[in-house]
This record gives sequence, C-alpha cells and structure tokens, in this order.
Amino acid sequence: MTTIATAELTSDVPPQAFFDRWADMATWPDWNTDTEWVRLDGPFRTGATGALKPRGGPVTRFVVTSLVPGREFTDVSLLLGARLTFQHLVAVDAAGATTVSVRVTLTGPLSFFWKAVLGRGIAKGLGEDLARLEAAARTAGVTA
Repeated sequence: MTTIATAELTSDVPPQAFFDRWADMATWPDWNTDTEWVRLDGPFRTGATGALKPRGGPVTRFVVTSLVPGREFTDVSLLLGARLTFQHLVAVDAAGATTVSVRVTLTGPLSFFWKAVLGRGIAKGLGEDLARLEAAARTAGVTA
C-alpha cells in the first residue's frame, strides 16, 4: 500500500454535518473541485456502489467499504490494476472540537502508474477540498 496524500483539519462543525455532506454525493462537486459528478446506487451504507466522473478523467466505479456514522467513511475507486482508497475519519476531543482527517492510498500491481497519473493532483488539492467540505458542512443547514 502506498499513501499518496493526507489532510486534516479541526473544526467546531459537528461530525454529523460532515457525514451529511458525504452522504449527499450529488453535492460533492460543490466542494471537491476535481469531481464533475457522483452517483450512488442506493442508500449511503457499507457495501454501496456508485460511479464518479473526475474532471478530465473517465467514469470510475467505487464501493463504500466502511461506514461508521460519526466516525468513519471509506470508499474505494476501482481503477485498472489498482484500488484508490479514500479513508475519512472524524473524532471529537474532550473540548468538543471535531477533527476530520483524510488518507488516500493506492494498492495493486499498477499503483505505481496511478500514483504517477493521479498522485500529485490529489495531494495538491486534498487540503483545499477538506476546507471546502467544512464550509459546505457548516452552511448546509443554514437558511436565509
């Protein structure tokens, strides 16, 4: 397994607000600038499948491999000869602050190829996407 990027932020936004944004995959392009569209085939749960279209890339199938509400959401994109895993972890400290971390890894015989193709872009944008996710989670329930 090769780690290609990590990002973390601490926020006053409750963990459920992050999970609500992750579950509403149609809104991912609002905060993830590398994503053109996302479709989930059914409810947001462990084992769910879907497809996403990265900007400038081919449609990619994915699987939600772990979903522990309020704690973890992991999805795996099924690439030719490799698996691209996004692990999202949420924790709340004793003071009530929420820490959200994302780790992106590659496995498989062609992971070296996909790291060369995708690695730099993912690493460059991951922190910014996490900040935009926080802003989306913060404003999702706010009405004018």
